[in-house]
Amino acid sequence: MDGEAGVDVVLPVLNERDALPWVLERMPEGFRPIVVDNGSDDGSAEIAAGLGAEVVTEPRRGFGAACYAGLLAATAPVVAFMDCDASLDPGDLPGLCSPVLDGEADLALGARDAEDGALPPHSRIANRYLAWEVRRRSGAHISDIGPMRAARRTALLELGITDRRFGWPLEMVLRAGQDGWRIAERRVPYRPRIGKSKVTGTLGGTLKAVKDMRAQLALIKTREQ
Repeated sequence: MDGEAGVDVVLPVLNERDALPWVLERMPEGFRPIVVDNGSDDGSAEIAAGLGAEVVTEPRRGFGAACYAGLLAATAPVVAFMDCDASLDPGDLPGLCSPVLDGEADLALGARDAEDGALPPHSRIANRYLAWEVRRRSGAHISDIGPMRAARRTALLELGITDRRFGWPLEMVLRAGQDGWRIAERRVPYRPRIGKSKVTGTLGGTLKAVKDMRAQLALIKTREQ
């Protein structure tokens, strides 16, 4: 892959002012950051704009809502998604995206090699379970439902993802697997995030995520019947 490939990188943001400079300054050449501000009150949007990122405002709260808004704003043929909390290094994007850019895969997923303290034990267990469910229900051989991923923009829009909350990442993989997409995994380092997680860092966030993930598994069971 070369710097002219052109990949839009969707970065959902909710109060990430401390992590934004590190993330945006490490964005590789040929990768355009689209920061989707999902209701920040810490000046995240202004910081992102000042650092040269395109900023999209999505007032409807929800991780999936932010990702979808970024997907609609993207114009490059390939779109990547990643968290903007400095747990993932944008420098790993070229390696992640290469199977999609080279036509070898329809969806590339970053399987996280987590440093100590980066993923709480309950998150590790939940990810193993969800990956097992995806393998069982769609045949996609994956090991992690990680937040760094890439696919072709048009194909993602046609996939018909409906979740606008925490179920977005799981629904994408479930639908892709059921539709016979070629899914590739690449190992990516995963570090302790800057700031507090809105999902695993709070009881409310964890419960919402569990509810949304269960809803997606229930929907996939319905489609199987």
